[in-house]
Parts: sequence; structure tokens; C-alpha cells
Amino acid sequence: MAKRHRILSILICIGLIATLASCASTRTQESSGEYIDDSVITTKVKSALANDDFLKSFKISVETYKGTVQLSGFVNSQQAIDKAGKIARSVEGVQSVKNNLIVK
Repeated sequence: MAKRHRILSILICIGLIATLASCASTRTQESSGEYIDDSVITTKVKSALANDDFLKSFKISVETYKGTVQLSGFVNSQQAIDKAGKIARSVEGVQSVKNNLIVK
């Protein structure tokens, strides 16, 4: 009976370790928490851009990975590029911004 109990305890520990390891992030993959955080950041940046009268007429794509926000799309002036970058940087949780907007 003690041997069975010990084996069961070991199996439970292995299961817990595997579960915790699967939630950890790597260089190329986000953890569940990081993915949710990035989704929130993306939503906040999109909302801030949509609420700006100057930028709301442009289709600006926003993607976030581990706190880095990437802006892409076309705008009509360098001023729009600068303003979009400034707005994205002002959102809480943003660590850096890759501003790939292009003047058309």
C-alpha cells in the first residue's frame, strides 16, 4: 500500500511539473498570461487610435507580442506616423513600438 501511495505521489508531481512547464513562455512562444496581456494592449492601442480625430480615418493594423506593439498600414503624412507612435507608446503595458506605417 505504501509503495502504491508513493508511486501515485510521484505521478501527481510529474503531472504538476508538466502543467506548469507548459504555461511558461519561451523566446518564440508566449505564455497564456502574456497572450492575454498582449490582447489587452492591442485592444487599448486600437481604441486610442480610433478615438483620435486625426487618425481614425486611416486603417492602422496593430499587433502586440510580449509588450512590443507593431503598427502597420498607410497614412497620408509623417505627422500621422509620429502621432500614431506617440499614442501607442502612451498605452499602459507597451514596452516598445515598431512603427511600420508608410506615407502613401
